[in-house]
Amino acid sequence: MKKATLLWVDLEMTGLYPGRDKIIEVAAIATDWKLEKVAEYTGVVKVSERFMKKQMVGPFWEANAESRDALIAQNAKGLPIAEIEDQLLEFVVKNFRKQSIEKDAKGAGKIILAGNSIHQDRKFIDIEMPRLAAKLHYRMLDVSAWKVYFEGAMNKKFVKREMHRALDDIEGSIEELKWYLSFMKK
Repeated sequence: MKKATLLWVDLEMTGLYPGRDKIIEVAAIATDWKLEKVAEYTGVVKVSERFMKKQMVGPFWEANAESRDALIAQNAKGLPIAEIEDQLLEFVVKNFRKQSIEKDAKGAGKIILAGNSIHQDRKFIDIEMPRLAAKLHYRMLDVSAWKVYFEGAMNKKFVKREMHRALDDIEGSIEELKWYLSFMKK
């Protein structure tokens, strides 16, 4: 069985403030270094509907009302964050080599987290899913760094669909990185 080397994660949250806002949707895609999919996972986190409606206001959510409404509607079938974390840990054990999951001598996890602006998702993971956070390397593969370089230095822009749903966003991020990599010579 093919084993993964990158853990692509995207979270949908009630807002952008870790510790105040909450994760409401999780998606993960495990890929190899060639960005070929090994496996995927999706989960819905149960959060108070009242809390969601209180937090999910303002210009961003007004502009993305369809996504907001779908996220709120699916909330009823969500699971507690601890169960979602358990499922993600099982996903990691199943799809990554054992040595990628074990901690190194300094206690750092070895699984490389990947995504677009993944540093923001990592803040939420550190707070809400600490057992998963313990399995992650301190280094991350952040597609937004490629975006900054290509737009600033090369005046090239990748147009990504903006669904604001976790699985679709990860698939878009993988497509985007493949697009940037297509400019590299072997």
